[in-house]
This record gives sequence, structure tokens and C-alpha cells, in this order.
Amino acid sequence: MTFFRFLAIGLLTGTVMADQAHAALPVHSQAPSFTLPASLGGNTFSFSLTDALKKGPVVLYFYPAAFTPGCTIEAHDFAEAMDQFHALGATVIGVSMDKIATLKKFSTSECRSRFAVAADTNGAVATQYDARTPDATYAARISYVITPDDRIIMSYEDRKSDKHVEKALAALQTWRQTHPE
Repeated sequence: MTFFRFLAIGLLTGTVMADQAHAALPVHSQAPSFTLPASLGGNTFSFSLTDALKKGPVVLYFYPAAFTPGCTIEAHDFAEAMDQFHALGATVIGVSMDKIATLKKFSTSECRSRFAVAADTNGAVATQYDARTPDATYAARISYVITPDDRIIMSYEDRKSDKHVEKALAALQTWRQTHPE
């Protein structure tokens, strides 16, 4: 990846998203169902939100582009927290508009084979979740927690990657208090 791509993505996600006026899908709204090609540990499969929700809540996070600095940090943060997510019965899936070949590598190196990442190459799912940058080139950095009844209980948008894991874990912990396994 070239320096100029890093710079362009940084400028796009840093300055343009800071001015973004729209909000992510609201809490309590129904989560749109989707199926996307995904990779976990370099192995590809078809990720279905409907199927994942049958096992428990899902943390769905959108990120601009694999192997960029902020997205790499965020993937590391999610990977480090996977034991906590599993203890809460949650599945984590990251979604970007990258190609699946790129995500196969990203899933092993940056996600450390701990959670799956999915390829939304045409941005259709990001659009359903109001998770596109204003120029529609990348996914915006937005995280959701979705319960097995298809309801969004947390919607968090911040171009910085440092609070997404913390916010998702807090939402799951609160939900678990009233929904023990």
C-alpha cells in the first residue's frame, strides 16, 4: 500500500467524517439482514447475520480499509477482547468494502484469526446500515450491537477507533444483566 493511499484514507476518514452530519441507525431499530463473503483465519465462508444471531448477540463493526493505521489498531483491539466477547456469548464481525483476497490476509495478520471480517465490496450492506463515508468510497467507522431479536441496542459512530470495543462490551454487559444465557 502506498503512502498516498494511507494519506488519502487518513484525510478522508479524519476530516470528512468529522463533518459528517448523519447518524448511524438508531438504537431499538431493526437490524437489516445480510449475507457476505467473509474470512476467519484466512479461510473464506459465507457470513449470515441471521444465522449468527441464532447463537447470540452480534457486534457488527464497519471500518474504512484493511491495513490502514486506525483499522489495524481497531482489529488488534477487537482481537485482544475476543475472550470477553465470547464470555458474553457474542459474535464479532468486521465489515469493510475491501476485496475478500485482502480480508483473507487481514483476518490472519491483524485480526489474529480471532474473529471474522466480511467483504462488502459494493457497499450495499454499509448503505443499509448508514455506514458509508459521504463520498461513498469507504465504510464509515460505526459499531453496532445487535440482539438475537434483530434489534440494535448500541449504535456508536466515531472516526477514532479507540472506544468501539469498550462501548460494545459495555452494551453487551448491560444487555446480559437482563438476558442471562
